[in-house]
Amino acid sequence: MATDPMAQTPFTNDIRTLRFLAGEMTQGDLGDKVGVTRQTIAAIEQGKYSPSLEVAFRIAHVFGKPLEEVFQWTAKAG
Repeated sequence: MATDPMAQTPFTNDIRTLRFLAGEMTQGDLGDKVGVTRQTIAAIEQGKYSPSLEVAFRIAHVFGKPLEEVFQWTAKAG
């Protein structure tokens, strides 16, 4: 079975909500803080791109949250 390159990742995240709660931080501001582009943050938020473990931890650190409060695993067993 072929995989769809536009398929959603097996993760959900609360980045958009956390940005809003952090004084309406922009995607660009968050990208600058973690060392990636605004477009990368947008793709992660939309579930179109899985960040590296390092970037995921950096995002969580910016918000002062544990990784599990920012990213949630949603893959189904099988």
